[in-house]
Amino acid sequence: MTVAVAMERDSRIANIRPSSVVDGVYDGIYHRLMALEIAPGARIPIDVLARELNVSQTPVREALSRLEREGLVRKEHLIGYSAAPQWARKQFEDLYAFRLLIEPEAAKLAARNMTPEALQQLENSAADMGNGAPPVDRNTRYSRFARADAHFHDDILKIAGNEVIRSTLSNQHVHLHIFRLMFHTRVTQEALEEHENLLTAFRAGDPDAAYAAMFTHIERSSERLLSAFE
Repeated sequence: MTVAVAMERDSRIANIRPSSVVDGVYDGIYHRLMALEIAPGARIPIDVLARELNVSQTPVREALSRLEREGLVRKEHLIGYSAAPQWARKQFEDLYAFRLLIEPEAAKLAARNMTPEALQQLENSAADMGNGAPPVDRNTRYSRFARADAHFHDDILKIAGNEVIRSTLSNQHVHLHIFRLMFHTRVTQEALEEHENLLTAFRAGDPDAAYAAMFTHIERSSERLLSAFE
């Protein structure tokens, strides 16, 4: 192996390895947050996580910064990181009332704007939610479902083409917080069935059916979640 080839290889490894380490640390912390192994509001000591994950503190800081942008952790000056607090019932009810006003209309717009390529993207997102392979533990499967569900809804908002609606809902990090609430309730099979009703409307190019399917989906999601406050 020539020196030039070796240097090019080492450069590639240096560029790849840090991001893969950060991704692995991110996934580990994300799963703990979603499974409530890190309780809402709990402090997240960087040094402790680094020891538990057998990495330096740098990838832990990078992963926590990413999770902060997603709304799952918070950072306070002189205090450090903590898990985002769990929703209060009033906040939950307000956000669901907002979703019922906004997302059915977005689904209607998406049906009007639907193209074969956009529909295929939605089909792929829906398939990700139902994909249980390779076998994983319940916590990991559940947190993956949460991420795939967020992507599915965001894809619908992209197709709708209203960036004000999309950015507003994205900034609330609605789906990630929903799934922290739902961790101990029924969710995946019912949500999959409701998503299939949405896809049926999109396949038919029926804006009114898409509106109704999204309204029903959000309404039923709200009903499932209320048990978390009891």
